[in-house]
Formats: sequence, C-alpha cells, structure tokens
Amino acid sequence: MTNRKTSPPQTTHFSLLHILLADLTRYKMRVLLYLMVIGSAMAVILSSHHNRQQLIALEELMQEKDDLDVEWRNLVLEQRALTEHNRIEALVEKQLDMHRPTAEEEVVVKLK
Repeated sequence: MTNRKTSPPQTTHFSLLHILLADLTRYKMRVLLYLMVIGSAMAVILSSHHNRQQLIALEELMQEKDDLDVEWRNLVLEQRALTEHNRIEALVEKQLDMHRPTAEEEVVVKLK
C-alpha cells in the first residue's frame, strides 16, 4: 500500500445570479435580439387581438344595418299600403260620410 494523501473534496460555490449577469453583459447583442423578438411577439399578439375586436364590431354593425334595412323596407310597404287611394276613399266614406260628387253636384268656378 502506498501512502497517498487524499485531499478533502473541494467545494466550489457558483453563484447563479453572478453567472447570469456575466453572460448578459458578455452577450449584449444576443440579449438585445432576444428582447426584440419578445417585443415583436407581443406586438403581433396585440395586433391580432385588436384585429379580432374590430372584426367583431364590424359584424355587429353589419347585422344592425341588415336589421335596419329590413325594418325600412317594411315601413315603405306599410306607407304604400296606408296611402293607397282605395283605402283613403273607403275611410273617408266610412268615417267622414263623404262621397264623390255627382255631375249635378259639381260646381264650376270661373276665375277672371
């Protein structure tokens, strides 16, 4: 047997924070590019969200336009029905007891 002196195990303490900071300062361009990629990704996310919100608002407005268009067409039909001459004549005869004058009842007024 040989006498070898065994040395006690050496313990090395690495500070993770120190290593991270050293790497960040050493590779400034990589860190900058990484931050730019993250910023770009966030901008894409926000842009997509804004676009979706605008599309939802557009669809709601288009639906409202269609509803108003249908209502307008119904009102035009109702107006036409209410202003028909036959209907007006019937209402006048019934409610106001008026009638068309006969030839004998007509009076012609001459203006000078």
